[in-house]
Amino acid sequence: MSKQRVLTGITTTGTPHLGNYVGAIRPAIEASERADVQSFYFLADFHALIKCHDPALVHQSTREIAATWLALGLNTDNAIFYRQSDVPEIPELCWMLTCMAAKGLMNRAHAYKASVDANLAAGDDADLGITMGLYSYPILMAADILMFNAHKVPVGKDQIQHIEMARDIAARFNHHYGEHFVLPEALVDENVAVLQGLDGRKMSKSYGNTIPLFLPEKQLKKSINKIVTNLLEPRQPKDADTSTVFQIWQAFATAEQTAQMRQAFSEGIAWGEAKKQLFELINDKVGDAREKYEALMANPKHIEEVLQIGAEKARAHSKPLLEKVRAAVGIKKIQ
Repeated sequence: MSKQRVLTGITTTGTPHLGNYVGAIRPAIEASERADVQSFYFLADFHALIKCHDPALVHQSTREIAATWLALGLNTDNAIFYRQSDVPEIPELCWMLTCMAAKGLMNRAHAYKASVDANLAAGDDADLGITMGLYSYPILMAADILMFNAHKVPVGKDQIQHIEMARDIAARFNHHYGEHFVLPEALVDENVAVLQGLDGRKMSKSYGNTIPLFLPEKQLKKSINKIVTNLLEPRQPKDADTSTVFQIWQAFATAEQTAQMRQAFSEGIAWGEAKKQLFELINDKVGDAREKYEALMANPKHIEEVLQIGAEKARAHSKPLLEKVRAAVGIKKIQ
């Protein structure tokens, strides 16, 4: 029986933070050890170009994200870990899918509509600042998924639409040219934590409220001390369920540690003490991985070697599929 294929992309803009770790990296690395699943993890550097036009940042982010996943123990013997741009079959498939994707479908993409709405609200032209990269983003995502005929794609609720679009494009292609693509399914884990950032909003690069995962100890302590809290004094009971400090604690702690901290909140633990304990907990959890990360960042050649091995494994799947797809659309040698 063939293994179920699960595919995850990580856009190479910015430095991995605690929210990325809890929401995506930790569950993905755990899943990569499963014997019944074939995991594909890729650095989505073509996707990065949609939002980021700083070449140094895209390059640095690619290095940092690769080093993060490897430092945290991604099993690259079991999982296929590659850089999107190292698989030239993906953009070629993207063009073929573009020729089958309905413009009306793309018009309904959430990111595109949100950009148009923001422009109109500001009194600007509807398409101001909107590139074809942003507009066609769901087709490139479809190519990423369909290239490896992934069965499941772990996503947040905001990405479900993209998986539905990939299904739509695949079904249309299959109908026209024969059965080539699996129709992928979105995999939404309701139990994955969405961490709050320093200001209490969702931890996100776009809000500038993140805590980078592998900060040196002193800077990690400083960052945790910046988490916004209320004005309740020591010994005044505090509500754990509305506290960013407690929410981050819960994401890293055992059930027993979580119960103890909840009790401490009800007994009025001082914010300074709660933050000190949170720093110690996170520092203890990431300390060993931080050392590995720093060693990897100092040895980019090794990271590149790992990615090239991953690209070879990925292309062992992508090349034969693309050959079949090319033949199906009529792009083949004249005989």
